[in-house]
Amino acid sequence: MSKIKQTAEELGQPIAEKLGLDLYDVEYKKEGADWRLTYYIDKEGGVSLNDCEDFSRAVSDALDEADPIEQNYILTVSSPGIERKLTKPSHYAAVVGKEIEVRLFAPVNGEKKFTGILKSFEEPVALIDIDGTELKIDIKDISAAKLVYHF
Repeated sequence: MSKIKQTAEELGQPIAEKLGLDLYDVEYKKEGADWRLTYYIDKEGGVSLNDCEDFSRAVSDALDEADPIEQNYILTVSSPGIERKLTKPSHYAAVVGKEIEVRLFAPVNGEKKFTGILKSFEEPVALIDIDGTELKIDIKDISAAKLVYHF
């Protein structure tokens, strides 16, 4: 984890808790010519625009005071969405029994992309049922994962 991302997470966590929110994730990345710091917040029943605004104001003040980022950046606050990315062990644990899509760094049985039901998660191993075949994957071998939602 980058130092900026770690500091941003440490600043955001107590603010989220104070507002009754869960700090789901933090991203800090370059998008075109701009740097973007994105906080993903969540809560039971979903987040509202007001939740995002309240968190944004509070975390912006904390970031201004701590000043952990030298270059200019865009601050964004969002919900993780229905098809949320799975980036932490806690994310996998929270979606056991649900359908997920994983992309691997290296192929397994000639494939790098799998969709199936996350049967269990015992850190660091995810057990995924893919059409009746169980596949054990260490999360360090996963390049990207997300929850699958069928409309």
